[in-house]
Amino acid sequence: MNPTSHSKIEPEQPPIFLASGSAARQTLLKKAGLSFEILPANIDEYALLELHKAKAPTDKALILSCEKALAVSREKPGVLVIGSDQILCLGDKILNKARNRNDALEKLRILRGKTHRLVSGVAVARDGEILWQFTDTADLTMRDFDETFLHAYARIAGDALTDCAGAYQIEGAGAWLFSKIDGDYFTIMGMPLPALLGYLFDMQGIKP
Repeated sequence: MNPTSHSKIEPEQPPIFLASGSAARQTLLKKAGLSFEILPANIDEYALLELHKAKAPTDKALILSCEKALAVSREKPGVLVIGSDQILCLGDKILNKARNRNDALEKLRILRGKTHRLVSGVAVARDGEILWQFTDTADLTMRDFDETFLHAYARIAGDALTDCAGAYQIEGAGAWLFSKIDGDYFTIMGMPLPALLGYLFDMQGIKP
């Protein structure tokens, strides 16, 4: 007589929303095998940064990440919401995305030959409450390139000039800009992914 087999029923995983329109963050989560929906948060990031301008960059990255997660979690009761943001700072100065190509070139002139820091934050919220938050930093040193190199880079960089805070995508042509990189790849991409997946797995029972 064959023993009766029992199939194991996995507990249902809670729905997950990403409160960001960032293509890079969406790609990171998709490649990691996470199932989620996208609902960019409607918050005024510049107003929040101005309100908290005296705070440290790590605090600012967390504030933006938390506010994104909270905003969507209030719209979508009962679901887990991931909020994430990144800040680029050169010393104590925060540099925002370039408005146009010329603005991007000027930003790259400021950054060349120097080390700047990327601060990436991530938070998880549910029903208007932050459940978890985390930040990580990476330090990137740009080559002291000349104008010929700068314009050659700009020709192939494309939308990265204005889509990214540093006017580069490290996974693309932006890799040419750097002589030294000290930090986690995912943090540079804009989300501390291992820490986030660790929280979802250990504390929420989320699996790929």
